[in-house]
Amino acid sequence: MDKTTVIGVILGVVAVGLGMIMKGITLDALINPAAILIILAGTAAAVIIAFPTRVIKNVPNLFKVLFKENEDQDIGDLIQLFTEWAELTRREGILALEKKAEEIDDPFLESGIKMAIDGQSSDFIREVLMEKIYAMEKRHAEGARVFSQAGTYAPTLGVLGAVVGLIAALGNMGDMEVLGPAISAAFVATLLGIFTGYVLWHPFANKLREKSEREVLIKEIMIEGILAITNGEPPSVIKDKLQSYLSTQEIEQLEARKDTKPATETDDSATSDEAETTADSVE
Repeated sequence: MDKTTVIGVILGVVAVGLGMIMKGITLDALINPAAILIILAGTAAAVIIAFPTRVIKNVPNLFKVLFKENEDQDIGDLIQLFTEWAELTRREGILALEKKAEEIDDPFLESGIKMAIDGQSSDFIREVLMEKIYAMEKRHAEGARVFSQAGTYAPTLGVLGAVVGLIAALGNMGDMEVLGPAISAAFVATLLGIFTGYVLWHPFANKLREKSEREVLIKEIMIEGILAITNGEPPSVIKDKLQSYLSTQEIEQLEARKDTKPATETDDSATSDEAETTADSVE
């Protein structure tokens, strides 16, 4: 689960709720079926009108993306993988990656490696893979646009709800005891519209865009790694080239992770030696 999405939604609800209580407003005031119907159903109706059926059908999947952590490949592991592949191809040739291609779980990476094995030119591989990225970006942008538009419609519908409430309130001008609560209830729709628009829908759209950019970055690294191997570049050059996509802090973390790996291997070998010694003494 994507913890930041969950924490953000909870924090937004708690902040508004506590703010209302501190202002002396009871949370019961939010229980207004008419306002909820106008905002939620009205926003849904506006979005359905604005987008074709194929996009609307994908909305449940978009919520899954929002509340589920991306299972993207770690960039550090990806750089290490391409470095190892480069060493392998320098020793045994590009065809040595055929067995490696069968172990790849990522369809994008698998497609690129297979084109390299088939002897396709670097320009052709780049063109095909970039077209796949462009198509993916278009799909992702379409999904983010759904929530962005919802964030635009909701506050406006909140104003509409307030107007409807005021019309009902002004119809009871003769009864002052009813007029006050009626005016108060009229602005509940505005509150819900602004809250859903700027605490939920617009942030959801931005989260989808951020996740898309991260996925594009990883795929661009894959392209550069595949092309570098295709061109026969040395492993050290490939490593330096791919690390250019990382920040200085990320590079330091990657190097620190590598430094701890030999120590672990040493500990394992030491444990193995101790086990052998113990076995010899038992014999």
